[in-house]
Amino acid sequence: MNFRFVPLKLKMDKATFVQTMFDAIAPRYDLMNAVMTFGQHQQLRRAAAKLALPPRNGLALDLATGTGDFASALREAEPTCRVVGVDFALEMMRLGQTKYHGRVMFAAGDMLRLPLPADTFDCAVNGFVLRNVADVRVAFAEMRRVLKPGGRAISLEITSPRTPIWKNVFGIYFDHLMPRLGGWLSGQPAAYRYLPQSVHAFLKPEQVVAVMRDLGFRDAAFQRWALGAMAVYVGVK
Repeated sequence: MNFRFVPLKLKMDKATFVQTMFDAIAPRYDLMNAVMTFGQHQQLRRAAAKLALPPRNGLALDLATGTGDFASALREAEPTCRVVGVDFALEMMRLGQTKYHGRVMFAAGDMLRLPLPADTFDCAVNGFVLRNVADVRVAFAEMRRVLKPGGRAISLEITSPRTPIWKNVFGIYFDHLMPRLGGWLSGQPAAYRYLPQSVHAFLKPEQVVAVMRDLGFRDAAFQRWALGAMAVYVGVK
């Protein structure tokens, strides 16, 4: 299967905004992930990649792959598995190509209109993207379409903690300190003001699972990680 970069002409306002934003922050994206999560972001991806159960000599898909960290985590979970990373933020993927140097196949594509055949992948993952898409239902429908029967879908996303004291502490950091720090380090303050806004505007974990079940995912469920600040969603085609 061959993949190549294809310039995209996106019509959705949110998609254009997100694409432009991530291309702009690409040079500092990895640094900001490390700073914002106190270095825990890679551990979260590795744990989620293990839940995907990439099979020996299988084919895995990382949607909105960015610089390829989740794709690389899939390779760590199963080194014989081939991994394709898809994104429409080309600057992010160009950095990923340099960083992972052939370990991941990168391809340009919109998560809501994947340029990929149905029933192809053993597992499909995405990290920190669901709140950025224009239509979450379409995103999951596309994930399910390209999965083989029995394939696993894994989504990792930020959410609001439930424990009252931690919720307040997290809110001070995430809503106030982090946007200022992110804007200063990246030089793109609008991007890091958008981050907490997008989390608060997004569906609750129970609503995400309801979407997955409605689309036909079996065993759809979620777990809370990082003291409830992260949710990982699991479903089987």
